[in-house]
Amino acid sequence: MKSSLVIFLILTTVPTMAQDSIGIFSQSRSVASVDNKEFAIFDPQDQSYLLRSHGLDKEDKSNFIYNDLNGDFIITANIDPSVMAPGIQAGLLIENSTQENNGQISATVEGSGQTFFRWNQIKRGTGTEKEQVLAPKFRYDILQLERQGKEIIMKAAHFGEPLQKIGSVKLQRLDETVRVGLFINSHNPDITQEAKFYNVRIDKPVPNEYDPEQDGWLGCRMEIIDVENGKRMVIFEKDDRFEAPNWMPNGDHLLFNMEGSLFTIPIEGGEPEKLNTGFADELNNDHGISFDGQMIAISHHVKDKGSMVFTVPIQGGVPQPVTDEGPSYWHGWAPNNEGVVYVAMRKGKPGYDIYKKPIHGGDEIALTNTREGEHVDGSEYSPDGEYIYYNGSASGTMQIWRMKPDGSGKEQLTFDERNDWFPHISPDGKWIAYISFPTTIPVNSHPSFKRVTLNLMPTSGGAPKVIAYLYGGQGSINVPSWSPDSKYLAFVSNSGK
Repeated sequence: MKSSLVIFLILTTVPTMAQDSIGIFSQSRSVASVDNKEFAIFDPQDQSYLLRSHGLDKEDKSNFIYNDLNGDFIITANIDPSVMAPGIQAGLLIENSTQENNGQISATVEGSGQTFFRWNQIKRGTGTEKEQVLAPKFRYDILQLERQGKEIIMKAAHFGEPLQKIGSVKLQRLDETVRVGLFINSHNPDITQEAKFYNVRIDKPVPNEYDPEQDGWLGCRMEIIDVENGKRMVIFEKDDRFEAPNWMPNGDHLLFNMEGSLFTIPIEGGEPEKLNTGFADELNNDHGISFDGQMIAISHHVKDKGSMVFTVPIQGGVPQPVTDEGPSYWHGWAPNNEGVVYVAMRKGKPGYDIYKKPIHGGDEIALTNTREGEHVDGSEYSPDGEYIYYNGSASGTMQIWRMKPDGSGKEQLTFDERNDWFPHISPDGKWIAYISFPTTIPVNSHPSFKRVTLNLMPTSGGAPKVIAYLYGGQGSINVPSWSPDSKYLAFVSNSGK
């Protein structure tokens, strides 16, 4: 068998090309026999990709499914370690699309237990550039390659951990349009070997100064994640804006906002169905369902007042007002189903504070008293009613906090360098899910189209873990998004074109 390092070949023969789509990939190339089996299979049941390869004369060949991408991009995928066997290399591959300027860059996992970042570029008549960066002794199960102009950056992680930068390279002879996708190599000439990929995502990042409110929304995906193993399913996509899924009480549908209204969609996907909210047709992404499953709280823009909180029956109907002043943004129901908590700005105050109020009339009560430059958001009761969880920047960075329902006993729960937003407590009371923004984002800001993570931590205390790496932010998980059985979360990821 040849060296355990991946050997990229500049092919002198014409490989088998196919144009049939395989999942999100529109093109494919098979250069290694797989004993008359399909070399690439997409399983729509779990949205996984199974790639096969069979070594020929002990030479290294790669089977490849890909898209032609122009400009910057991020490709991320998990590799199932239970499928990988010795003699296999599989991972993410970027390839120049022109014969005159051929070259490849890969993030590779070996079946024997190593991870490689490797590049190889040839320009005819000039010889070969070849270097490598290794991550020895570790076989990461999550790989990512990102293009920023002429630079390619590799990151990797074990499930539950943040992505770590493995290395980067600037290649001046990198084409503007490149082939990007998944590959497999097999050194074993005797048997067909396999690699399985899941959570495969290609994102097209927007410039840092991009403002979707002014420049337009480029695309969203509705996703469901199994919080135990991190496996994700895309159930709905649109080249426009939608946000903030709630799980409906029956567990069969999601509720989300789109085009100023609320819609429901089956959890297996399908056509969204509009929910009747009467005159309230300028809804934002702050909405949610009462603990008893009978009511929906909404935040609707009222002329000259801004966002105001209303309630409607779970089946839809005429909105009933809760708040008298604006702006007010709903975030949580009281477990007795008779009150709500929301974030609001009031006269004489330097910024937003958290308030609570009965839904059938009564005074609103301020639960926080922010200072100049401080921000609070995302207030939500625990199912037992003992705490209100929220995010706040009193410590200098945005972190997860909790307090008693009367506003006393404030406790900081996370202590990250990153900025943590929108804590959501699982229905069984055991877990806190939240979204985490990088340090490059201003403390009190939570924009869309950013490299964020979805994190999970025990309510009883303990270290948080990362369960999803996504391109998203505002609207991804602003509202309670747990399934009734506390096994799944719904969220929205973003991508450009």
